[in-house]
Amino acid sequence: MAFNLQAALPGLVPKAIAWAEAQAALVAQAGRPLDAPLLAVARSVGVQHPERIRIAEVTRLPLPLDAQLRAAALVSGLLGPSTIGLTLGYGIFICSRYVDVRLLSHEFRHVYQYEAAGSIAAFLPAYLEQIAAVGYKNAPFEVDARAHEVRARSAKV
Repeated sequence: MAFNLQAALPGLVPKAIAWAEAQAALVAQAGRPLDAPLLAVARSVGVQHPERIRIAEVTRLPLPLDAQLRAAALVSGLLGPSTIGLTLGYGIFICSRYVDVRLLSHEFRHVYQYEAAGSIAAFLPAYLEQIAAVGYKNAPFEVDARAHEVRARSAKV
């Protein structure tokens, strides 16, 4: 039987918020701030407080320890072997081998979305509902982030 993300969401959302907030706190402490060129990129995609962004370059993205939450993240496509960036509030995880302006601008747009929502706890339920309803690739927040990707190759990373 296939995993039904839509049906599982009510039980998963509180766990997802707690996990996301904990991961965001880790990036806030260990991540690096943006330099001037990346601050400009973040502003260009709508981020109001780019100085709060921190980036943690990792070899692979973190997965939740909770088995149900991890399974939901993997089945939905939100996290998995091909995922190379993850934004949680002002904290961004990026796989080291894939750091470029296009990916960072995509993740910065997610920061903007979190800012517009007001918090991780306000953003995440809507985001997960979109993924459950139309899939990761077609989720409106993902479509919006792709539409705001900066393609400039000359920007410093």
